[in-house]
Amino acid sequence: MHKKNLLIVTSTFPRWKKDTDPPFVFELAKRLTDAFNITVLAPNYPGAKQDEFMEGINVHRFRYFLCNFEILAGSDGILPSLKKNKYLYLLIPLFILFEFLTLLKLIKKTKPDVIHAHWILPQGFVAALAKKITGVPYIVTAHGSDIYGIQGNLFKALKGYALHNAAHVTVVSKDIQQTIKQKFGKELPTKVISMGVDSQLFHPDRRNLTIRKKYNISGPFLLYVGRLSEVKGVRYLIESMPKILKHFAESKLLIIGKGELQQELIRLTDSLGLLERVIFAGAIPNSEIPQFLATADIFIGPSIHAEGGEKEGFGLTLVEAAMSGCIVITSNVGGVTDIIENAKTGFVAKEKDSEALADLICNVLNQFDSLSDIRLNARQKMVSQFDWQVIAGKYQKILSNNQI
Repeated sequence: MHKKNLLIVTSTFPRWKKDTDPPFVFELAKRLTDAFNITVLAPNYPGAKQDEFMEGINVHRFRYFLCNFEILAGSDGILPSLKKNKYLYLLIPLFILFEFLTLLKLIKKTKPDVIHAHWILPQGFVAALAKKITGVPYIVTAHGSDIYGIQGNLFKALKGYALHNAAHVTVVSKDIQQTIKQKFGKELPTKVISMGVDSQLFHPDRRNLTIRKKYNISGPFLLYVGRLSEVKGVRYLIESMPKILKHFAESKLLIIGKGELQQELIRLTDSLGLLERVIFAGAIPNSEIPQFLATADIFIGPSIHAEGGEKEGFGLTLVEAAMSGCIVITSNVGGVTDIIENAKTGFVAKEKDSEALADLICNVLNQFDSLSDIRLNARQKMVSQFDWQVIAGKYQKILSNNQI
């Protein structure tokens, strides 16, 4: 079978083995290698190889400044990095310029049939410019932060240019789809295709009781995995713990991840006298996450509408947790409504309400032994809708479209 050439442009991609950065673009690319010759263009990061071959994928990382300062993308992500260090705004023009120039070089070298740009800005905009010069069509995937977190008339114009020149626009949730239609016109065609999860990797059988021993957890095991940023609402989870501990004194909350609010959240935990009951484990390699999700009793993802309008684009960790047999509690915010149906595949709490969150967690713990149907329903839904085999098939169909 003749393979088409696919060039993927992204700002998030594993920098090395056992990376802690989200791997979903890599996981999708890996599952498309049977149908495409794939090259990935991603930003450089200190310690990463500029060129390498990863499981059938040619990876090139473009340089845009002195190596030690190339930290705009990677670790925390572009928007959180900008919030953490305002000086990084100075790198944005260089980032876009060198991403564009390197994309042109790779187009000439690899002769792609189609480009897949992840995130509307900057990748979708850069792909649109490249199309004007080379004629190579592209599809663009919106993940959430590119729609919710980058505002202003200039950015809206750049997004519109990227969206209206794309052969296809995919979005990872219905909420993003609705927002795009409101901002850029109902006539703009979009298709909802989320990122996926490996249902064999994220499985209840991954349970590992040595995790409980390692963190000295003898009672209810509460878990959060994700970035420590405002939009994730971790502050409200921490503030819910005193009330939870009044009813379930042996409970422990394990927080996996890092981010710009890490020190602030640790100080909050200390001020509440919770340092023995709330454990900050830091970032953990992606390969180790499944056993934590399969071992925990409840996964809590209390996402919120953040200042400036940012909210959860999809919430892939919720899918991973539900696939792993963990009871999931989240908020009725953004794309998470595509995943969790209240009292059917998990539970939904009011956002920014620590008291209500604590009450819900306590209620779930009180009836914990009778929730096997919810666990089963949740895993069945996640496998049928979000397994990588399903998701990759949808992307392959679009990318293989002879009309592109």
